[in-house]
Amino acid sequence: MSTAPDPSPAACVLGRIEGTRVAVVDLDRAGSVLHRIDLAEAALPEFVRARESGRGQGGNPPRWVLSDTPKWYPPLLAAGVRIERCHDLRLAHAILMRSQLVTEPEDIRAAKEWEAGPASAPEPDAAVALFEVTEGRGHIKQVPHDIDSALAEFARQAAAQGSASDPGRLRLLLAAESAGGLVAAEMQAAGVPWDVDEHDRILTEILGSRPHRDSKPAKMLAVAEEVRTALGDPRANLDSHVRLLAALRNAGINVASTSKWELETSEHPAIEPLLRYKKQARLLSANGWHWLDEWVSGGRYRPVYVPGGVVTGRWAASGGGALQIPRQLRPALRADQGWRLISADVAQLEPRALAAMSGDRAMAEAGRGRDLYSGLVDEGIVATRQEAKIAVLGAMYGSTTGEAGALVPRLRSSFPAAMHLVDTAAEVGAAGGVVSTWLGRTSPVPGEGWTRLQKAANQFDATPADENRARRAAGDQGRFTRNFVVQGTAAEWALAWLADLRLRLAGLPAVDEDPGATSAGGPGIGSGPVFSRRAHLVFFLHDEVIVHAPAEHAEAAAQAIREAAAAAGRLLFGDAPVDFPLDLAISERAVKD
Repeated sequence: MSTAPDPSPAACVLGRIEGTRVAVVDLDRAGSVLHRIDLAEAALPEFVRARESGRGQGGNPPRWVLSDTPKWYPPLLAAGVRIERCHDLRLAHAILMRSQLVTEPEDIRAAKEWEAGPASAPEPDAAVALFEVTEGRGHIKQVPHDIDSALAEFARQAAAQGSASDPGRLRLLLAAESAGGLVAAEMQAAGVPWDVDEHDRILTEILGSRPHRDSKPAKMLAVAEEVRTALGDPRANLDSHVRLLAALRNAGINVASTSKWELETSEHPAIEPLLRYKKQARLLSANGWHWLDEWVSGGRYRPVYVPGGVVTGRWAASGGGALQIPRQLRPALRADQGWRLISADVAQLEPRALAAMSGDRAMAEAGRGRDLYSGLVDEGIVATRQEAKIAVLGAMYGSTTGEAGALVPRLRSSFPAAMHLVDTAAEVGAAGGVVSTWLGRTSPVPGEGWTRLQKAANQFDATPADENRARRAAGDQGRFTRNFVVQGTAAEWALAWLADLRLRLAGLPAVDEDPGATSAGGPGIGSGPVFSRRAHLVFFLHDEVIVHAPAEHAEAAAQAIREAAAAAGRLLFGDAPVDFPLDLAISERAVKD
């Protein structure tokens, strides 16, 4: 008995051809071409809509192969078209070219035109900087968008996956990373509901009324005068690091820098108002009225997310500062009338990921159904929750001195499997090796500067200073790889959470179709054509999500968040006895305690 071949494509590759025309190439599971359709770029949204609605080949929505999601997806969303699945060639290339699971990476690495991933390995004394998620760290390099280049790269990536030592894990990572690319584009398109009046009220309360152009608000000026009076220097320049440091020293405040931690070591009366001024200055420059004018319009704040913008897989931002919204501005995140914001974050995500990936049942039990730090206290490992937090963070970041250095040995005896995993990762990094996350994202090799230091220390005429520099660089690299495996695996769990939640939210019903509706649950017009009538993600930060949902669907959206978190744990870690409890709230404003 013979069966007819399945006509539905395994993948649909998008790419440009000449001028304003694009091509869609359907591939079967073996990568062979089934069909090629050339069409005008303006016709692409309706073509994709038809495929997504099941009117395409085989009746099922396809997996779209995109050279770069931010290039292709925003115009579709603007036209009211949402896609269910994709494979992002740029994001996948960054993973495959480095992953230890890829046993034959030569072809992938040779395709230099596709290298647009996160920064390379740290230079000596700079490893920790790779864990900082700051504005502008995202990659912006363009990759090829023509159809021939896309087809060739997709074939290379398929071959790399086929030769992988654990293709299942790698496929899961690439699917999650690509889903993250879709989520990032969708969140930018929908925007965060933003109360401009509330934002202005908060700024006025903290800084004073909005000043004229290039001036400082009144309350800031008043605090500056407090500082100058306390210093006995009416001309002290508080906005210049060099001049402020000189003014502090002239007043007898012997500090090496103007950082908060350094200033807090002094009891001089100028310190308290100076710290207040620095907070005001940071708020004004990062999220003041100029930020409000630039990034908020139509009642929506639309930052630019960069999935995979940090080498561990964490997201970065290349515009809008979504990863650095100060706590005092949270009240400005306000749901539309008749809608709610559902905020959820995971308690101690990274330690839980460490417990799961290491198989440390004792550590898993310490956090099962409860706050993990409190669990360590209940188990008698440490005396207070604060000590527990210091000990766990010290273990993951390799702290060997101070309070953390004294507490970490207790974890080593209580959680041997978890500590063995991070200790081994640190040893590999200190020796110049690379490590991988649970799904196969691999750390970058040490930079040239690191290698030079190690070589210099091994020369016959090496000085004690050479040896100390090499030892310090090796320690930094070890701390980097120690945390890489934990932070990267936690980022993978978060991606799986996002991907699953995105699909669950899409399955919730839409609200009233009448665009003029104003009753509870009416359309949220500011969210755009795809998301104005249904629950959708609007914010993500490492271990936290915020969903904007019609009031009548808020409880269903909250349940979707919980179920997606549980599903992400099962997907990555199977039946490991680790749970990922959520702190969840439904409200009109996203205010955190």
